[in-house]
Amino acid sequence: MGAIHHTYWLLAGAAALVLAGIGSSLVARRFGAPLLLVFLVLGMLAGVDGPGGVRFDDYELTYRLGSLALAVILFDGGLRTRREAFRGVLAPTLLLATLGVLITAALTGAVAHWLLGLGPIQALLLGAVVASTDAAAVFFLLRAGGLQLRARVGATLEIESSANDPVAVLLTTLLATYLAAPDALGGAALARELALQFGVGALLGAAGGVAIAALMRKLPLSGGLAALFLVAGAVFVFGAAGTLRGSAFLAVYIAGVVVGNRNVPGLVQHLSVLDAGTWLCQIAMFLVLGLLATPHDLDATLVPALGVAAFLMLVGRPLAVAVCLAPFGYGKREIAFVAWVGLRGAVGIFLASIPMLMRLPNALLLFNVAFIVVLASLLVQGWTIGVAARLFDVALPHRDRAVRRVEVDLPGSLERELVGYPVAPEAAILAEAALPGWANLAMVVRGGEILMGDAAGRFAAGDYVYLLAPPGRVYRLDWLFAPPEEAREAERELFGEFSFAASVRLGDVAAFYALPVRKRDTGLTLGEHFARHYEHTVEVGDRVRLGPVTLIARELDDDRVSKVGLKIEGVRGVLARRGFSPKSRLGTWLTRRLFRE
Repeated sequence: MGAIHHTYWLLAGAAALVLAGIGSSLVARRFGAPLLLVFLVLGMLAGVDGPGGVRFDDYELTYRLGSLALAVILFDGGLRTRREAFRGVLAPTLLLATLGVLITAALTGAVAHWLLGLGPIQALLLGAVVASTDAAAVFFLLRAGGLQLRARVGATLEIESSANDPVAVLLTTLLATYLAAPDALGGAALARELALQFGVGALLGAAGGVAIAALMRKLPLSGGLAALFLVAGAVFVFGAAGTLRGSAFLAVYIAGVVVGNRNVPGLVQHLSVLDAGTWLCQIAMFLVLGLLATPHDLDATLVPALGVAAFLMLVGRPLAVAVCLAPFGYGKREIAFVAWVGLRGAVGIFLASIPMLMRLPNALLLFNVAFIVVLASLLVQGWTIGVAARLFDVALPHRDRAVRRVEVDLPGSLERELVGYPVAPEAAILAEAALPGWANLAMVVRGGEILMGDAAGRFAAGDYVYLLAPPGRVYRLDWLFAPPEEAREAERELFGEFSFAASVRLGDVAAFYALPVRKRDTGLTLGEHFARHYEHTVEVGDRVRLGPVTLIARELDDDRVSKVGLKIEGVRGVLARRGFSPKSRLGTWLTRRLFRE
């Protein structure tokens, strides 16, 4: 009976902590406190030095729970990362996620060696433990806080925070293994392990993502079961990659990106269900990590650990970010903000449990320092992320999205889903804009009456319009139904910064933007260039890629492109968004000066 009552007490206590955390979060929001910090502090209060008095020192359970939670969090982050986000930022973010982690670990290790008196390898191990940006903290604080960043900065932060975890895990594991058995890990073994981790992780992640998406299309699963299938598939990919000695963290993130960018019916509804699971993983992970900490052991290392945290925030991370991003044309403000949002979170404490599991010398010291670094990062960087975004001018004006798109998966249909919009006053669809050919009007709800497509006539403000559209294209309809201000932003996201008549010569555009165009194609008009790429009828939103530029069919006339949008990636897009028109002398000079040479 004692074991049964203990189980009841354990369940009630765990639920009480979660409820207290949720309740405290409502108060924390009013003061701008990062919610993850609330759950971490609650865990500490419930721990051995707090009022709860719970003694918890199971590092093995912490490692397993942290692995499961991070797998779900990274998969969820991958699902929400659009393929377009990688354009223009893939090279710098991968450099930041690899070389940046190594630079940060080396610099932080050097300071830890000086402040804490650790040996060179032990100090480097501590640097590796706290070197990576925590994806869970970045995803959570950016999205939960409603902060809208400029496209390149937001994509850089989210992709880098997900991609650098495998590097930090690998570096930590290799250094810990070397400390445990110095003769077992030579240069050849290290190179082989690196290739195996990244190669197996990437391949299994891509293959697993394709398989999960294919099964989701074929299996007749309801909403709840479908979301559970996604999570189980992600955990399977995570476990399989780790079993085959690949990077499980890299594999599960890539699987999420692949699934999120494929034609998966009802994915939007599944994501809303997954939100609850991701929240639970976040809460459980930070509560357990708080329980694991013993504040009275932190006193002896508090001052040097804060010195390590200050160096990491103010010197180590900024230097690594500047070295990796400056060659790709990132501005000083962008570099400063990316450096400041080097949030440390659960991954750092999770990695610090590896030396504890391996019973390495000074393992407890490494764990305590990592805990203080994470706590300082959440307090200082997490609390000021919104202020920093406005200070460095990387935040977009915040407003609730006026477009209220509703998507409904249609059982038995893989090619179409039902999407509904309320028609806002002065929306583009009420003026000259027309629905693209791939969007079929299903019905209109007007004044409480359902009108079928043929009987609806012209749309009116206040209508609710329901359309059948391919799942991967529904977001392209947003600009048609939004109010003017919202529509301009959505229209720019879809069609790019500039527009040209289809009669403009491809050679003229290519010469101006230094685009890779074959000489024989320079005499074609933009409309003729589209016609060559699309044997079928061109639709609004169809795209043709030319190096850093994407041409988008913006308007049609008798099934032929009449107006073309031009979207510029990378630095060129930044200049365009700052108002340097290609027709202005300043815009011409900057473009030719920076990109033609």
